[in-house]
Amino acid sequence: MNAGVSGDNVDPRESGKFDALAARWWDPEGDFRTLHDINGPRVEFLSERVPLAGRRVLDVGCGGGVLSEALAERGAQVIGIDAASRALEVARLHTAESGFEIDYRHVTAESLAQEAPAAFDVVCCLEMLEHVPDPAQTVEACAELCRPGGHLLFSTINRSPLAWATAIVGAEYVLGLLPRGTHRYDRLIRPEELASACRRSGLRVEEITGMSYNPVSRTVHIGGVPRVNYFLLATRPE
Repeated sequence: MNAGVSGDNVDPRESGKFDALAARWWDPEGDFRTLHDINGPRVEFLSERVPLAGRRVLDVGCGGGVLSEALAERGAQVIGIDAASRALEVARLHTAESGFEIDYRHVTAESLAQEAPAAFDVVCCLEMLEHVPDPAQTVEACAELCRPGGHLLFSTINRSPLAWATAIVGAEYVLGLLPRGTHRYDRLIRPEELASACRRSGLRVEEITGMSYNPVSRTVHIGGVPRVNYFLLATRPE
């Protein structure tokens, strides 16, 4: 099966990385342990601000479905999309065990926006923008996919010396929390750049806040200055 869908805003090397790790998505002690540790807090952050039960929610860059299942557990009607086909296979297999009804599709946000504009109450794009060649293009597609009055949540990594030292050197090369080469410094995104992309796409930026992770205690704190990891919550005006 092909590693990823074709398209101008897909880097086959990036989707290939996650396809190569597909079998490890649901191991909480494996390569995605950090993702499992931050998943609960990030869903809590969203649910405190946006109603999820009964809402039509899109998970852009869903990978193996860790976030998608957490959203479904909150009562959302979830569609998960990704360019990595093997990761989607893992996501589908896991729903057979968990019992959640999630629609997983091998498609990009840009392509889906042409098929289903304004189709979702909530659009999530978490830890994904730093893996595409043109993140502003993905932001624009997410804006088109969200209905007027709906909400969007983005998360990514700030392009800063501290982020390079902690999220890349520390996490990938010193502590081994992530596979080496997971992130490229030149693809990290400053908060002001993401906010600007949102506004150019017609969105209203509601909140930007940092997220910090302690790999020793495996605890997460959300709030404060977005020095490394951060969230951006936006709405599409009616």
